[in-house]
Amino acid sequence: MKLSTRTSLALICASLFSVSAFAADVTPEAVMKFESLKKPVIAAKGNAFAVEVTPDRGDSHGLVKRLDGKQSFEVAGGSKPIISQDGRFAAFVIEPALLAQESATAKERKQLKSGLALLDTQSGEETRYEKVKQFAFNDSGSHLAIWYEADEADKAKEDKADNSKGDEKSAAKDEVKVDDFDKGRTLELVALSSGKSIKLEHITAYHFDKVGRYAALVQNDINQHLHRVILVDLKTTKEQVVQGYVDQQLGAVAVSDDGKYVAYTYGDSKVEPYGRAYQLALFDIKSDKVQLAPQSQDWSVNRYSELNFSDDSQRLFFGRVPQVSQQLEVPKVSSDADLFDADIITGQRGLRVWHGDDPRIKPNEIKGYDKALKRTYLAVLHLGSNHLVQLGDKAVPDVEVQQQKRFVLASSDVPYLKMITWAGFYRDYYIIDLNTGRRAQFLTQQPSGETPSLSPNERFVAYYQRGDFYLYQIGQDNRVKLTKDFKTPFADEDHDYPSIAPSYGLGPWLEDSSAFLAYDKYDIWQFDAQSHAAFRITASQGRKQQIQYRIAALVNKENEPDTLKRDQTLLLHGYNERTKADGFYQARVGVSGVTQLMQGEYKLTPLDRAENSDTFLFSKQRYDLFPDLYSAKVNAPQDAQRQTDLDSQRRALDWGQAELVHWTSGDGQPLDGVLIKPSNYQEGQRYPVLVYFYRFMSDRLHAFPQMQLNHRPNFAWYADNGYAIFLPDIRFEVGYPGATSVQALNSGVQHLIDMGIADRDRVGIQGHSWGGYQTAFAVTQTHIFKAAVTGAPVSNMTSAYSGIRHGTGLARQFQYETGQSRIGESLFKAPQKYIENSPVFYVERIKTPMMIMFGDKDDAVPWEQGVELYLAMRRAGKDVVFLQYEDEPHHLKKYPNKVDYSLRMMQYFDHYLKGKPAPEWLTQGEAYTEYKKAE
Repeated sequence: MKLSTRTSLALICASLFSVSAFAADVTPEAVMKFESLKKPVIAAKGNAFAVEVTPDRGDSHGLVKRLDGKQSFEVAGGSKPIISQDGRFAAFVIEPALLAQESATAKERKQLKSGLALLDTQSGEETRYEKVKQFAFNDSGSHLAIWYEADEADKAKEDKADNSKGDEKSAAKDEVKVDDFDKGRTLELVALSSGKSIKLEHITAYHFDKVGRYAALVQNDINQHLHRVILVDLKTTKEQVVQGYVDQQLGAVAVSDDGKYVAYTYGDSKVEPYGRAYQLALFDIKSDKVQLAPQSQDWSVNRYSELNFSDDSQRLFFGRVPQVSQQLEVPKVSSDADLFDADIITGQRGLRVWHGDDPRIKPNEIKGYDKALKRTYLAVLHLGSNHLVQLGDKAVPDVEVQQQKRFVLASSDVPYLKMITWAGFYRDYYIIDLNTGRRAQFLTQQPSGETPSLSPNERFVAYYQRGDFYLYQIGQDNRVKLTKDFKTPFADEDHDYPSIAPSYGLGPWLEDSSAFLAYDKYDIWQFDAQSHAAFRITASQGRKQQIQYRIAALVNKENEPDTLKRDQTLLLHGYNERTKADGFYQARVGVSGVTQLMQGEYKLTPLDRAENSDTFLFSKQRYDLFPDLYSAKVNAPQDAQRQTDLDSQRRALDWGQAELVHWTSGDGQPLDGVLIKPSNYQEGQRYPVLVYFYRFMSDRLHAFPQMQLNHRPNFAWYADNGYAIFLPDIRFEVGYPGATSVQALNSGVQHLIDMGIADRDRVGIQGHSWGGYQTAFAVTQTHIFKAAVTGAPVSNMTSAYSGIRHGTGLARQFQYETGQSRIGESLFKAPQKYIENSPVFYVERIKTPMMIMFGDKDDAVPWEQGVELYLAMRRAGKDVVFLQYEDEPHHLKKYPNKVDYSLRMMQYFDHYLKGKPAPEWLTQGEAYTEYKKAE
C-alpha cells in the first residue's frame, strides 16, 4: 500500500520520537521534556530565592528555596516569579495548562486566563487567585497588590451599551460606552502578615511608597460619576479620600518614597482620552492640602504622563507634550453631495507618501508610531518652591533621570534619524540644569552604544570616543583625554566591522566621585577625577594571562547607578581567552592586585544579587554539566552551596564531550573552535560532522547545550545520533565576508579530517541568518560539504541592500555599509563587492544538496531572499528544497513548526551524511493542500 506524504512523515516522526530500548537515548521527546531554569530572583535579605522550572514543551513549575534552612517548595504551574523583600513570600503566574490551551477551541482559548499563586516560604501554605492580570509586592514586603482581569459581566454590560447607541430609550437607561483606556479593574491589597485583604473596584492606577506606609489608588467609574484618589494606610487599612470628582477622570498617581506626598493627574471625563488634557496636583498628607502645579500654554499633561518622585522627595518628575488633540477621523459620506466632494473622497484614500527628506523611512515611522504617540517630554516640579522646569523637548527628547539634584544627562538622535538608513545610530549628548532647564551640548555624533556616565556629585562626565577615555568637567566646560599616550588599546581589538571600534565599556563611579572604573579587553582601570592618573586594579594580570576581568554581582537598584566605596572589595568574573574557562577573582578599589577565588573548566554566570545582603546566585556549567543554581557570599564564591540538581536529567542521558581545537586558517590566522564528540565516541573512528557557526563560537566550549527544538540543531540529540558537531570561530575581512568565512570553514574542517575525527565524505553545514548567508555562500566556493541547511539567508546582496527589516521598519543599507554584512561601501560605489559576496551569482558552481528554510513573515531578512536562491538553483538544475513556514518570523515561534523543522533537518542530514533512505517529502515534495478549518 502506498502511503501519502503526510502519513509517511507521521510514521517517520513516530519512529524518531519512540523511546528506544535504552532509556538514556536523547530523543526529540527527551528534549521536549528536559527542564531548564528561568528568571531566578533572590530576596533583598538574601534568605530565599524563587525560580521557574520549565520544559521545552509542557507546563512549568515554580521552585522556592530558603537559604537560611533546608525548606524548599514546588508550585505547580508556576512561572515568572517575584519574591518579597524579606523572603517570606513568593508569587508566581499560573498560566492555563498546556493541554487546556491546545485542546480548546479559539473561543474557549480566549476565556482561559492566568492566575496567581502566593506561597508562604515558612509554612509552605499556598493561596491561589483566579483571573489575575498583574501583581506586585511593595518594597517593604508587607503587602501584595493583585489587579484582576476585567469582570466578564461588566464587559457584557459595555457591549450592550455599545449595541444600544441607536436606541435613544435604551441608551438613556443603560450604561454608556466607556473607552478601554478609562476602564478600571478590581484591585485587592493583601496584608501578608495576617492574610487579611481589602478589595476596591474600578481601580485604574495604584502606587506604593517605599517605606511600606501607604498605597495610593485611583478609582474611576464614569457611569457612576465617581472619580477618587484614595490613600490607604497599610497598617490600619483605613481609607482616606484625598480628592473626589464627578466629572474629572483621574490619570497617573504616585506616592513619595517617604510617604509625605501624593501626586496625581486629572482631566475632563467627557473628553475622549486620546485628546484629553490633564492637570497635575500635589497632596500634602500631613497638612491635608492640595496644591496645583503650574500650567503652561506651550505644554500639557496627557494620558501617558507618568509621575516619579526623587528619593529625597524634593522633586517630582513627569512627562508633558507640546499639545493634546483628538485623533483624526476619516470623513464619512452622509449626503448626495458628499459622493462627489473631492475632499471627502480623497480623505478616504489609502496612501502613504515616502518623501526623500523624511527623517525616518515610512516603515520605520509606522513601526515607531505607537511609541511616538506615547512619548512625553520630561519636566521637573521642585516641590519646595512649586517651580516647574521643562527639561526635554522635540529637539532633545531623551532625558536620563536617576537621583540627580542639579544636573541630568540628555541626548538626541534627531539630527541623525535620516542617516540611520545607511550609517547606523548616533546621538548628541547634553547636560541640563534641573533648576533652570538650561542645556549645554558636550558630545556631537556619539555612537549610540557609547553612553556617557555622570558622576554622583554631578561635576564630571566620563565617556569614550574613538579609542580613548575622556573626562568632561561640567563647571569648567573642559574635557581631558585621560588615555593620552597610553600604549594599551581601549577599542575593541576584535572589531571586524566597517565602523568605528567600540569600547569595552565604562564601569561604576566611586560614590564620592573621586574616580571611575573602565575596561580594556582584559584589565580593569581606575581613573582619578582630580589628578587624572590611572592604574590597573587588576595589576596587568588580565593581559598577561589573557583573562578578561569584569566586575560582577553588584547590587542593581532601580533608577540608581552602580557606585563603589573607597577600598571596597570587588568580585570579578574572569574569562580565560586561551582555555575558554571562567573563574571568580577578588580585587579592591584603589589597590592594584587580583586574587583568584575559584577557577576551573566551566562557565560561571552571576545571576542575581540580594539588595541588602552579600549573598548572590550564580550558575556553573559545562557542556556536560547543567547550569544549576549556586548561592554564595560575594567574597567567598568558592564556598558556594548548590541549590538545584537539574543535572540529574543530563546524567540519565547519553552525552557527548566537548573539547577545544586550534588550527590555522588559509590566510595564516590562528583560529579556535569547539568539537563536540558523539556519545560513546571511539578513538580512531571517523564520524559524520555537522558544522554550526555564526562568528565567534569557541567561547561556547563550556556552555551547556540549549535543550530545545528550534531553528538550531540540538547538539545533544545530534551527538547521541552519531554526529560530531563542530563550532568554528570566523574572523572576517571587511569587503570580503564571504571569502574569509570560507577560508575559516575549509581549514577548520580539514583540521578535523587530519585529526582522524571527520569522514571527509560526510560533512554537513547548517547556519541561520548571518550563519545562513555564510552557509549559502560557502557551498558556491567549496565542495567539502556534502549537505547544507541554510536558514533565513541573504542570497543576493544587491537586492537585500535596499530591503526592509520588517521587525523595525529600518532599511538594511546600514548593515552593509557599517554593520554585520561588512561590505563597507554603498551598492553604487562598490557594486562588484556586492556581487562577489552574493551566493545567487554563483549557483552554477554548487554541487552540495541544499535545504533552505524561511518564515514568510521574516522580520529581519526579506524572505524573498530565500525565493531568489531557490529559483536560481532550480533554474541551474541543482539539488534544492525550500521549506516555507507560514506566518513565521525570523526565528520560528510556533511549536509545531519548530518540531517539524528539527525533524526534517535531522532526516536531511541522515540521508546525505549517513546514507539513510530519503523521506518522501525530500524525493517527491509535498503538494499544496488546504485543510478543514477548526471551528
